Amino acid sequence: MRWEDYRQSENLEDRRNGGGGFAGLPGGRGGVGIGTMVVLGLVGWALGIDPRILIGGAEMLGVGRSAPTQESRPASGPPQDEMGRFVSAVLAQNEDIWTKILPQQANRRYEPPKLVLFSRIDRSGCGTAQAAMGPFYCPEDKKVYLDLSFFQEMQRKLGGGGDFAYAYVIGHEVGHHIQNLLGILPKVNQLRQRISERESNALSVRVELQADCFAGVWAHNVQAMGRIDQGDVDEAMRTAAAIGDDRLQQASQGVAVPDSFTHGSSAQRTRWFTTGFKSGSLQSCDTFRTNQL
Repeated sequence: MRWEDYRQSENLEDRRNGGGGFAGLPGGRGGVGIGTMVVLGLVGWALGIDPRILIGGAEMLGVGRSAPTQESRPASGPPQDEMGRFVSAVLAQNEDIWTKILPQQANRRYEPPKLVLFSRIDRSGCGTAQAAMGPFYCPEDKKVYLDLSFFQEMQRKLGGGGDFAYAYVIGHEVGHHIQNLLGILPKVNQLRQRISERESNALSVRVELQADCFAGVWAHNVQAMGRIDQGDVDEAMRTAAAIGDDRLQQASQGVAVPDSFTHGSSAQRTRWFTTGFKSGSLQSCDTFRTNQL
């Protein structure tokens, strides 16, 4: 993925202890591991992202009342480390692409989210942000939260890695922001309050798969800019497969339980990313009106 010459986003908040703490791209030296807490969160909760956080922050609000938080201040100026600049450039690409295609395809002006880089623990509009939760989008403050050590854990523990794979993760979270702008997340959150846990899980799968499809739409446009090749797309596909609920449950408990899926199987996640990538159209991403996920 070619990103080094791209502009830096003005919507990145660097709260990582003065803006550093992660030298080099994942896999290189200088990263700080987050130990057992992250590993258990990744395996036990499908990358540590409770879907209730994504569509209303219910779980995080509960945590936020009792868990300690870290006071942090955004660093002044853009990130100076390589990974910080990478995230900033990917965020800028999302801004440029969605600013163009969201009005065209959905008649909706794009309002870019903030992306918060933090270390270990921080505060969000949905409550406490913890590294063990993995990357997440908070609809309450319209911000994406990311601890960069997640990418190292994703590479070492889950078999998904590479710069475009990490960009796909960011694109997926921005996809949740698109859902929020389109009014999808508020409607889903209201519906979940009236249905069973099994039905709620199934609804969460549709939310997550649509975010994967939106990430594919973004990737379609990145390819049109000549900034990715087939190898980059393969990275994203391997990552989508690595974070399927079936693969994660097989790894953690030896058996997959479809009724408990909250993000979708490996096949579903790759299928919906591919759908958005091939079409470049938001209309192809309606996961709520199909019986074939």
